[in-house]
Amino acid sequence: MASSVVVGQYLTKTPVQFENFDDENIVTSSANNGKKECNGTPKDTSPALPGWYADVSWPGEAHIYKMEKIIFQGKSEFQELLVFESSRHGKVAILDGYIQLTENDEFAYQEMLTHLALCSVPNPKKVLVVGGGDGGILREISRHSSVQHIDICEIDKMVIDVYKKFFPDIAVGYKDPRVHVHIRDGIAFINSVPKGTYDVIILDAFQPMGTQCDAGPIAEVLADKCFLDSVANALRAGGVLSAPADSLWHKNFVVADTIDKCKNIFKGSVNYAWTTVPTYASGVIGFMLCSTKGPPVNFKRPINPLNPEQNGVAKGPPKFYNSEIHSAAFCLPSFVDKAIDPKRY
Repeated sequence: MASSVVVGQYLTKTPVQFENFDDENIVTSSANNGKKECNGTPKDTSPALPGWYADVSWPGEAHIYKMEKIIFQGKSEFQELLVFESSRHGKVAILDGYIQLTENDEFAYQEMLTHLALCSVPNPKKVLVVGGGDGGILREISRHSSVQHIDICEIDKMVIDVYKKFFPDIAVGYKDPRVHVHIRDGIAFINSVPKGTYDVIILDAFQPMGTQCDAGPIAEVLADKCFLDSVANALRAGGVLSAPADSLWHKNFVVADTIDKCKNIFKGSVNYAWTTVPTYASGVIGFMLCSTKGPPVNFKRPINPLNPEQNGVAKGPPKFYNSEIHSAAFCLPSFVDKAIDPKRY
């Protein structure tokens, strides 16, 4: 994604290149098409903050991570991926300068984006994930025994391969035999499927809904009514979309406008939910939950609770999501509630 600001950087005197690492700590594997896996630590760093990574995805603020070592850095025909070991957050993944996840708190985002949707409809059988190449959404879908078929559309095979190697507890989702992987453009894939194909669609490949910055062509497509019309068309009557939305703390995010846009397209229930994920800017991430016209969906009252004895391919029960957290996620602060429904105040 393009950006009008520097998205991510090493805090060093000069940009850190592979030449800044000891040669013996760099492994180039022909099996990885020449991509370098690094076990060293950065040199030539600033005396103030040596070996730190700054995530400056949002103007005016930054999250800074102490880098213990770079594990992987590679570039495909689509994007560049960096993985490093941090001192407090475990392994961190950076895609084209945007932080994707940390081992410390990835489960909060993955669990909420998945279960807010799947626990709101009875017996979901067919699910599509667009993006989500790390496999964490697949891991969470695997907890639902009613699901019979899972499609995941990820444009970049490099992303899948790197997560499988360096984040096995997240990429374990690919071990679910119900998963069918499609390496292709997600927008084209959605446009190609027959009407009413899916019970649930989870978007995990785009700039969050409501973002007002210059986020490039992918974010523009997500904001495009034609694309969201295609998503609605791919859902059955009463089917559900789950997508990341902007943080309620970002001043340019108008929750009411995003809700109104989604209501005009999906014609069913539309709700904004939120949760805390310390990795992301402001420490909060939002979600848009939308259903198409058909059997009513009350997102605030989960009717398909998780079975505590059914964990699918996941290595243990959820760490964040439960039915109480589900309902609480739709409880909004007064300033947001007032913006959505000013007549109540």
